[in-house]
Amino acid sequence: MKVFNSTIAFQSTNKTVVTLGTFDGMHIGHQAILNKLKLQKRISGYDTLVLTFFPHPRMVLKTDREILLLNTIDERISRIDEFGIDHLVVQEFTQEFADLSAEEFVKNILVDQFNIAKIVIGYDHRFGKNRSADIHDLIEFGKKYHFDVEQISAEELNHVSVSSTKIRTALNEGNVALAKTYLGYPYPLTGTVVKGKQLGRTIGFPTANLQITESYKLIPENGVYAVQVFVKNATYYGMLNIGTNPTVGGTTKTIEVHIFDFNEDIYNELLTLRFLTRIRDEKKFDSLPLLINAIKEDEIFTREFIANL
Repeated sequence: MKVFNSTIAFQSTNKTVVTLGTFDGMHIGHQAILNKLKLQKRISGYDTLVLTFFPHPRMVLKTDREILLLNTIDERISRIDEFGIDHLVVQEFTQEFADLSAEEFVKNILVDQFNIAKIVIGYDHRFGKNRSADIHDLIEFGKKYHFDVEQISAEELNHVSVSSTKIRTALNEGNVALAKTYLGYPYPLTGTVVKGKQLGRTIGFPTANLQITESYKLIPENGVYAVQVFVKNATYYGMLNIGTNPTVGGTTKTIEVHIFDFNEDIYNELLTLRFLTRIRDEKKFDSLPLLINAIKEDEIFTREFIANL
């Protein structure tokens, strides 16, 4: 897949079949759209092209500056690449871009830049300045500029019945199993391993402390989770705590994973978690021995859960 950092960077003499959107989470609804795009390629032979935006339009238009995203831009690119798309255009979403009229967007970008033959889009998609144009306008533009419009019906979208908002809600509630159902894959979280207080090793459960670079990345609700761990090109399992460690007087939120059957120095390494299931809430125990007993029970649960995957 070729990745372009703006619409003007893309040029091709080949006709394209296009879809566009933020694709935050690349959930099963997004996947259905990309599969339709691939079907059109098999039918027509046209190149497939996905136009996506970063930062999220809601951040730029001030409707929701504090929105947290399901994917970093690198995660989004990686997920789209898995679908065998020919071209991905990541357009910086600015106020200037938002001010393009619907026809300017269609003529200058879809027609002149993308050499569009067909667009695959949801029936409820709106575009242009102030989101003034809808699917009916797009169909008329298609007639004027000689491209086809395939709209994804309400019935098709309702059949999938998923949205990025639903997934954010599930994760904010710690329901990573439901989020996985919506996403079609376990929710990922990637960060750099940094030094922590090293309390875990004193109680027999050393942990890797994760620092997340992207401040816009959604972190699930505080609690204890069973996770899959990817580090140094290898896969492991473990149990994760998100929270403040109140039993030992902690006040700062940390992300700490105890990796099973693992004893390597991984400071400054990139580590990716995939959330499998939630075990319990974070809890303040009355004593350190009670905390240790709870962690041992968490390990038993997690190992049994993993054995049944």
